[in-house]
Amino acid sequence: MAEDMTTPTPPRIISIAGSDSSGGAGVQADIKTITMLGGYAMTAITAITAQNTVGVQGIAALAPEMVAQQIASCISDIGVDAIKIGMLHDAAIIGAVAEALAGLGAPIVLDPVMIATSGAALIAPDAVAAMRGRLFPLATLITPNLPELAHLVGRPLTTTADMVEAAEELAEATGAAVLAKGGHMTGLSGAAGRDGRIIDVLYFPTTATHGPRAVQFDHARIDTRHTHGTGCTLSSAIATLLGHGQPLEHAVRLGRQFVIRAIEAAPGFGAGGGPLGHQAVRSLT
Repeated sequence: MAEDMTTPTPPRIISIAGSDSSGGAGVQADIKTITMLGGYAMTAITAITAQNTVGVQGIAALAPEMVAQQIASCISDIGVDAIKIGMLHDAAIIGAVAEALAGLGAPIVLDPVMIATSGAALIAPDAVAAMRGRLFPLATLITPNLPELAHLVGRPLTTTADMVEAAEELAEATGAAVLAKGGHMTGLSGAAGRDGRIIDVLYFPTTATHGPRAVQFDHARIDTRHTHGTGCTLSSAIATLLGHGQPLEHAVRLGRQFVIRAIEAAPGFGAGGGPLGHQAVRSLT
């Protein structure tokens, strides 16, 4: 059965993230995803990048005050039903975003963007501590990939069991659910992707009414280099689905389906890791 993501009044989703000049990741990927999933997309741009499918050639951060002003302009007039946070670049911007979002009741999906797929650093060294202290406590869901999760827990992660343990540690420390993405584990002993499958783990922390819980998702690895912007796409898809009122677990399940279909529909642009085919995803099953 197809999931109809349209509603009489679309959920209002704001993406707080960097701009990707090539259109494959960042706010550009977020706008496409939010729109295809029936949401109304707004943005607060944190940094401008010169990048393409082969790497990041330059980054220029916006002033923290301007980032906060963008958020305030959107929320004070349009309103907001869910928030996606991506690349924040430095501690000052993180502080401005945390202050701008304090007290809001909307769900927040935080993609702790630290390193581009190409290996380029996208966040200043002192920003990790600021993110951990200021934004993690506000998040509904944190969506690190394997290198980011390893950095956050301070140790290498080489197996699925390592990934689950790290997701548990981060979730219990922050009070947020954690979606640990295992796409970088190819070929490692006991790893997700060992038999041609990718395993992601959604970990719910202990609360006053529920004990901890882990949910595992997996799918066949798609043989392609065109995966630029998958993390941005997934986090904005989940935020949009939460804005539609979907429960978190189902939002993650449907968001993963959206990403898989967008990868399958990738147009093949660029000499490196190309963008996804967001526009080709018409329904979810």
